[in-house]
This record gives sequence, C-alpha cells and structure tokens, in this order.
Amino acid sequence: MKIFVTGATGYIGGSVAERLIASGHHVVGLVRSAQSIPLLKDRGIESVLGNLDDPEIITKTAHEADAVIHAASADHPGSVVTLIAALERSGKTLICTTGSGIVVDSADGEYAGSVVYAEDTYFEAVPFRRPRVAMNRLVREAAIDKGIRSVVICPPMIYGKGRGLQPNSDQFPKIIALSKQAGAGVYFGKGLNRYSNVHIDDLVELYLLALEKAPGGSFFFAENGHASFKEIAEMVSRSLGFGGKTVSLSVEDLVRQYGDAGRYGAASNSLVSAVNARRLGWSPKAPSLAEYFESLR
Repeated sequence: MKIFVTGATGYIGGSVAERLIASGHHVVGLVRSAQSIPLLKDRGIESVLGNLDDPEIITKTAHEADAVIHAASADHPGSVVTLIAALERSGKTLICTTGSGIVVDSADGEYAGSVVYAEDTYFEAVPFRRPRVAMNRLVREAAIDKGIRSVVICPPMIYGKGRGLQPNSDQFPKIIALSKQAGAGVYFGKGLNRYSNVHIDDLVELYLLALEKAPGGSFFFAENGHASFKEIAEMVSRSLGFGGKTVSLSVEDLVRQYGDAGRYGAASNSLVSAVNARRLGWSPKAPSLAEYFESLR
C-alpha cells in the first residue's frame, strides 16, 4: 500500500513509518523542512514538502495514497478537517492520533485517580482538552457521514526510543531534564497522580493492526500499565544514578514553565484501559516502564 504519514520526522509518525517500510509498504511523509528530505530518503521514505496548514498539499497527497496516518499533531483541527474532506466517499483508511489527555483531571498531584477509562466509558473533559475531544468525534463520525474508514488511536504517556529520526517522546525527556537539574527524580505536589503508559514499539504495532483490520469509527486506547509520578520519579532517579532520591516541585512552577499542557501532562491522573485494542488482537510485548528504566542504569 501507498501510505501518507504526517509527522514522519516525529516520534510517533517516524516510528510508524519505519515499521510500515519494514512491512513492505510505500510511505510518503509530510515534512516541513527540505533538510529532512534526504534523511527520510535514506530510510526508504518518500517526502512531500509542506505543513499542516497547507490544505492543497495535504489534499493532493491524500488523494494519491491508499491510506493516511495522521501523527503530526493531536491538536490541529484544520488538518483533520482537510483530510476528512480529501478522503470523503473514498472508503480509504484514515488513522488519526490523539492522546489520553482527554480524560485528565485536576488532581495537581494530590491524589490518585479512582476511575480507569475504557474506550466507551463516559467522561467529561477538562476545558483545556475539549477541542481535542471534538476533533476525535469528528474523525469517528466520518466513518458514518463521510464514507471513510476512520480510526482514532489514543496513547497515554509513551516511553522507549523512537525508531525514526526523533528518538525522544514528549513527557519523559522533560521529566528527565528537570531531574538532572534537581539532582533527584522530580514529581509535582504529592506525586500521587497516576498515568497510564505504553512502549513506542507496542504502540506502533497497534497502528499496523488498526490499518489491517480495525472497523471504521473505531477508537483505541493504547496502554500497558500505569504508575504514579512519584514512582516514576524514583525510576528516573535510579536510572540517572541518584539512588532513588526524589524531590517535589510545585505545580505552580510546572505551569509557569509549561502552561496547562504541563499541568495536565504531569500533575493529573490519566488512567485508561485498552479494551478495544486487545479485542482487536493487540498484545503488548515490549518491556514495562520499570523494566525500561532499569535497562538504562
């Protein structure tokens, strides 16, 4: 298949693109910089120069592809609208990436969440994440209204080395950087808040499984465990040689540095269960979060 991948130079999109190439697919990646073109070419990936605000380029490339995997952003509604319009009545597959920030709370590190959300569990999103929820709904409804085999994949905190040009995920590198500065593993408030997690290799396998067999309108969480941020701080501390030493930082400092994205990404609860993914046949095999950090020591 010829598959159009947005975010082909990024952590998720790049890892998915590498796996698609290894499976014999022809991958076309959207790139913002001409400097990335030869780097992707060396990996067997064709490039098209543009960005998420280029509807003509996105539309043309989507028309020419057999399927589209949108992994460039979980918070860019314009590109999602463009892709749905481009693929309308085609019956082609559109897989869009979101994130488990849709089910975060406002714990600010003070307590552990009591609800684990499966894909069909009702929830009320915090205001900061309501646009993302609306975008996910738009993608899923396209399977009914627009004649597209549309799918949403929703990972929580991702760990592991990326397989493409970008080896680093979003949340963990920031936590590690702050921990290096503090000389101890850092958490926020009491650090009791818990977040689900998934290894990048397992996440990539879900994309390929969804490409192969997911029904239109599907929504998949992708998780293989969870941990509190204090537990994560201890893992990070040991991996950095700090002997498990941890320190609490204020949520206010977190917000000053990273805004609401930081607050909800590191001081909230986000507990999910990949019920639908496992029903589809997804079976995570990569090291757990604890095993991964142990391997870094």
